[in-house]
Amino acid sequence: MVRVENLTKRYGSLLAVDNISFAVERGGVLGFLGPNGAGKTTTIRILSCYHPASGGTATVGGFDVFRQSMEVRRRVGYLPESTPLYPEMRVREYLQFRGKLRGMSREERMTGIRRVAERCWLGSFIDRPIVQLSKGMKQRVGLADAMLHDPDLLILDEPTIGLDPTQIRETRNLIKDLGDRHTVILSSHILHEVEQICDHTIIIASGKIVATGSPQELRNRFSEQGTVVAEVKADQTDIEEATRKIAGVQNVSLSASNGWVRTSVSAESGCDVREDLFKLAKDRGWALRELRREGATLEDFFIKVTAEQQTVRPR
Repeated sequence: MVRVENLTKRYGSLLAVDNISFAVERGGVLGFLGPNGAGKTTTIRILSCYHPASGGTATVGGFDVFRQSMEVRRRVGYLPESTPLYPEMRVREYLQFRGKLRGMSREERMTGIRRVAERCWLGSFIDRPIVQLSKGMKQRVGLADAMLHDPDLLILDEPTIGLDPTQIRETRNLIKDLGDRHTVILSSHILHEVEQICDHTIIIASGKIVATGSPQELRNRFSEQGTVVAEVKADQTDIEEATRKIAGVQNVSLSASNGWVRTSVSAESGCDVREDLFKLAKDRGWALRELRREGATLEDFFIKVTAEQQTVRPR
């Protein structure tokens, strides 16, 4: 559905997108993640034909975003982070106007408005002026606009900003459902949201793609470092000295409370030290009341890989 090859974008001396390549197959939800200034919004705007690139190629549905932009726009629905609306219009009037801009017939507009009004919960305020709406309501209007022409590709930039908890849950369920019918690219800073919704993930930092895979694959990749937590009753200095001698151990951090010492052990990739810690406690006669492998989250992996990209790149 989407093919990006060697895409580059410069703003003067700033290299915002640095020779990235990726592909998105038809159907499903892709999480596109990155810290502020990473280049993800620039990439999204290039794919939605809002910005030209400085180099490389990108296609949507087989159409070139630079040379066949009108064909691409017919196939893309884009919800930017700050939804641009006409506050003096009523919601229904605005959607009618947007449908006309897309070349939809009157019947197509009426059918589309009924469909998105139901899916985006607009029924209670569809005839109200946009200026009277809350931020969350405006976000729902923007999502309805992006879906109005039933596009092949939906690009959603922070779609749950401003929504209340119930609306956030409903929107997440809606996005998952949309992945069955459309290809969805979701940009979000809420990593728990990405874990719940997305089938595949791309992480971009400093203009480069630093990791790809499903959320589970990325969590597993982080877990392979072997962080283990143990809680034992013994002298803190003895615990640290003995634990550091275990093969593969890279770092040991300890904290004491009520005579118990909580020990967090980081080991080399693929090294599980739980058995060694259990044997050590048994041989030394230490009381052991907890021993477990630390479960990794997508946030753990995100912080790790983006932190590695914080060095200044040559421009």
